[in-house]
Amino acid sequence: MAIAGNQCEYLTMPKMKSDSGAKKRFKKTASGRYKHKQSHLRHILTKKSTKRKRHLRHGKLVASVDTNQIDRMLPNG
Repeated sequence: MAIAGNQCEYLTMPKMKSDSGAKKRFKKTASGRYKHKQSHLRHILTKKSTKRKRHLRHGKLVASVDTNQIDRMLPNG
């Protein structure tokens, strides 16, 4: 099925687009889970203890119940 006019392109299925916010926030691990950075480490840091800030530095894995939703947002991995 050709497009009307001078164009000779064929209609194709649209590309699957990744959610741009999810691309910036989640990384896929080798086992197929997702890791993310923890929150509460951007501002108002003076009232937070050193221990609390130190533990927030490290990333965490996304809960397994949320993995399917992230898979839909990131179809290309």
